[in-house]
Amino acid sequence: MGGSVCCLGGGSKSKQHQNGQAGAARSPRSGAGNNVRVFSLNELKTATRNFHMLNCIGRGGFGAVYKGNLKDGTQIAIKKLSAESKQGISEFLTEINVISNVRHPNLIKLLGCCVEGNNRLLVYEYAENNSLANALLGPKNKCIPLDWQKRAAICVGTASGLAFLHEEAQPRIVHRDIKASNILLDKKLLPKIGDFGLAKLFPDTITHISTRVAGTMGYLAPEYALLGQLTKKADIYSFGVLLLEVISGQSSSMSTWGPDMQVLVEWTWKLLEEGRLLEIVDPDLEKYPEEQTLRFIKVALLCTQATSQQRPSMKQVVNMLNNQTEINLQNAIPPGVLKERRQRTPGFGRLTLDTSSSQSTKCNPAESCSTQTNMNSGQFSTTEVSPR
Repeated sequence: MGGSVCCLGGGSKSKQHQNGQAGAARSPRSGAGNNVRVFSLNELKTATRNFHMLNCIGRGGFGAVYKGNLKDGTQIAIKKLSAESKQGISEFLTEINVISNVRHPNLIKLLGCCVEGNNRLLVYEYAENNSLANALLGPKNKCIPLDWQKRAAICVGTASGLAFLHEEAQPRIVHRDIKASNILLDKKLLPKIGDFGLAKLFPDTITHISTRVAGTMGYLAPEYALLGQLTKKADIYSFGVLLLEVISGQSSSMSTWGPDMQVLVEWTWKLLEEGRLLEIVDPDLEKYPEEQTLRFIKVALLCTQATSQQRPSMKQVVNMLNNQTEINLQNAIPPGVLKERRQRTPGFGRLTLDTSSSQSTKCNPAESCSTQTNMNSGQFSTTEVSPR
C-alpha cells in the first residue's frame, strides 16, 4: 500500500527524474512533503468501483470528486483531476505540499496522492455531510436543517481555519477560492476548508503579488478580479460574502434582491442604511439571538468593504465573531461589487465594479468599456477576464 515516501515517483520514469520530482514536493522549511501516502491507481479504482458515477460526490473547476472505501474500511474522498484541467504539475505539487504540511481542525486533511501516467489524483479525508453549499444552499430535499447555533459554529470554525492559513501557517497561505462549496462538513458538521488547488504561498516579506485571476464569481474581491492583486484581504472579502450566505440562506451568485436586482452584499448595505439589517436573516431560522446575528452581519460588511486596507484581518474577524471586539460601522466603506455583463462570446464576460462612491464610465462601442472608481486608495480600471 506504500509507506511514508514521496508521492511523486512515476512508474515509467527514471530514478533520477523521480528524485527530482521528490525534491520539488518537499516543504522548503519543514521537509515534511515526503510524508504523504502513495496510492496506486488500481487501489483507487477498487475503492471507487472504477470511479463509478454513483460514487461521484462533486465536480469542481479541476475535475470530479469521488467517494471511496479502502480495504480497511476507511472512507476517503478522491479528487481526480480532469485531462482538460488547467492545473499543471506545478500547481498539483503545490497542493500536495501545502496540504500535507498544514494541520488544523478546520482544514481538510490530505491523506495521499497518485501519479501514474497522465493520471493525477489527490486523496482526502472524507466529509460525511458533503459541503456547506449542499447543506445550506442546495435543493431543499438535500439540505440539512441548520439552526443558528450550527450556523454560527460553521462561521467561527471557517474563520479560525482561514486565520490559521493567513497568520500561522509557514509560509502564509492565501486560499483564493473561499466559497460555500469549498467548506466541507464532517459528521458533526465541523467545517473544514478544502480545495487548495488555487492556493498561493506568501513569504513574509511580500504584501501582494499579481497573478492570473482564479476564483468564483460572487466571491471575488474587486482589487483581485480587476487588477490581479492578491493579498489576504481577497480571502477576507470572500469570507464576508460567505458569512452573509450562511445568515441569509441564499447564494450570492444565484440570487438578487429588490427592483434594482442587487446582489447580496449590496442589499445588505441598503438594509443597513435603512436600519433593517435583520431582514437579511434566513426566514427558515425561527429562533436566533438578535445581538449576535447583528454582530455577524456587521462583520460581513467590514470584510466586504471596497477598499481592501479597510478590511479587518482574519484574526480580528475571529475575535469579533467571538464577541471580543467592539464593532463600529461609522467609518465603514460601502462594498465593492463585481457584476458580470454577458457578451456574445460563450464563456466570456465583462466585469464591472459597482460602489456607492463617485463613479464614471466611458465606453466606445468599438472598444472595451472602462469603469473608473475613486475609492480613497486610488483609481481602479476594469480588465476583461474569463470567469471560471
